[in-house]
Amino acid sequence: MSSTLFRTKKVEQSILDTEEPEHALKKSLSALDLTVFGVGVIIGTGIFVLTGTVAKNNAGPAVALAFVVAGVVCALAALCYAEFASTVPVAGSAYTFSYASLGELPAWIIGWDLVLEFALGTAVVSVGWSGYIASLLDNAGWHLPAALGSRDGAHGFGFDILAAALVLVLTAILVLGTKLSARVTSIVVAIKVTVVLTVIIAGAFFVKGDNYNDFIPKAKPVAAGDSLQSPLIQLMFGWAPSNFGVMGIFTAASVVFFAFIGFDVVATAAEETRNPQRDMPRGILGSLVICTTLYVAVSIVVTGMQNYRELDISAPLAEAFKATGHPWFAGFISFGAAVGLTTVCMILLLGQTRVFFAMSRDGLLPTFFSHVHPKFRTPHRPTILLGVIIAIVAGFTPLSELAELVNIGTLFAFVVVAIGVIILRKSRPDLPRAFRTPWVPVIPILSVLASLWLMLNLPAETWLRFAIWMVIGFAVYFLYGRSHSRLARQQEETRAGSS
Repeated sequence: MSSTLFRTKKVEQSILDTEEPEHALKKSLSALDLTVFGVGVIIGTGIFVLTGTVAKNNAGPAVALAFVVAGVVCALAALCYAEFASTVPVAGSAYTFSYASLGELPAWIIGWDLVLEFALGTAVVSVGWSGYIASLLDNAGWHLPAALGSRDGAHGFGFDILAAALVLVLTAILVLGTKLSARVTSIVVAIKVTVVLTVIIAGAFFVKGDNYNDFIPKAKPVAAGDSLQSPLIQLMFGWAPSNFGVMGIFTAASVVFFAFIGFDVVATAAEETRNPQRDMPRGILGSLVICTTLYVAVSIVVTGMQNYRELDISAPLAEAFKATGHPWFAGFISFGAAVGLTTVCMILLLGQTRVFFAMSRDGLLPTFFSHVHPKFRTPHRPTILLGVIIAIVAGFTPLSELAELVNIGTLFAFVVVAIGVIILRKSRPDLPRAFRTPWVPVIPILSVLASLWLMLNLPAETWLRFAIWMVIGFAVYFLYGRSHSRLARQQEETRAGSS
């Protein structure tokens, strides 16, 4: 049993699979495209919304330090991703990496986890985009019927038509080709970065030094359930939940981590990159450095413009400019946020379809979904299937309570990838590595510990929902994937040949 559950797929075989005509994706992406993808998916809801929430409830002006902590955790993981993506340039990201190092069952677990992460991420962001667009339409005097608006907090039957429409349009773009997706993303990312730079440069003129006096507010014990800090911390370490103080920074980091989700999606496009050995590390690390720098600068400026106690939770950047008497900037920021969220949805959807495609090509999911379009060379079948499903979910379901599942899913992937780097270094030291994670095993171990720490800071309910999804995944694997995988068929053919 253990020999089948932990059978690994050779790196050489994974690369050979990408050359089969019916499964081969078109190689069209450059390092710049990958960096744009990374920036496009990272800068989104997190920076436009979470800054105010965590500053007001958990960290005060020290929210900038929370972004630094989250960025360091991501940087540790990014070094591991960069080595894997340049060594195993195959679609699937952490799923493919774990298949080559940890074995089939761990690969299935992480693939199943990524499907949930990217699907919920796409749906959550599309609903957020719908809210921004509905607000802009209201300002223009066009009002959507209540039954066709956002489902968050809604009662009775309704369908968020804007969220569903966005997902379907992006699905069509992804079917037409990854290069087209990159061009659309480049335009939108330019708008989004312009908005962020506007916040930093213009906002710097309205900063008041007094707003930084209480930079790390004194910790305040709170009643159970009133803090974002996980009860798991109290259970394991005996620390009472608190807002603010040093622990408030770590709690804030576990929340603003959502703002960094996406750089790992860059790794899912390895198979569609012209020179993955050189360009994947540049795309992954470059996008992370750019976004971390922008995040820290924005958080410092916003908490300097307005006292953290007065920051708006839903739209902190826009409201901070209104508070200084400059409402025009607020409208500009809202427009940039709405436009920018489209790339987040697109790239999360791209990442999910590539993971699904890779699992299908390995036989762990029906191979019907592993064939590419004869003209566009894209995995059109899983793209259409998942796009329609996510559009329905985004249209009917209020997803605010499920958003934290995206965080725990990503952190779990970070843990698996870091462990995989250590194992593959020992099991396959002969593999050519265009990029090598420095200080192995120290960096991967630190990545594991940092990711686990942020996971522990998430609510217990998130862990419960994650466990339920994993149980469903185990059932699917043992009922279908284990017996249908290509490795299983190859083993049966080998046994039949030897007999």
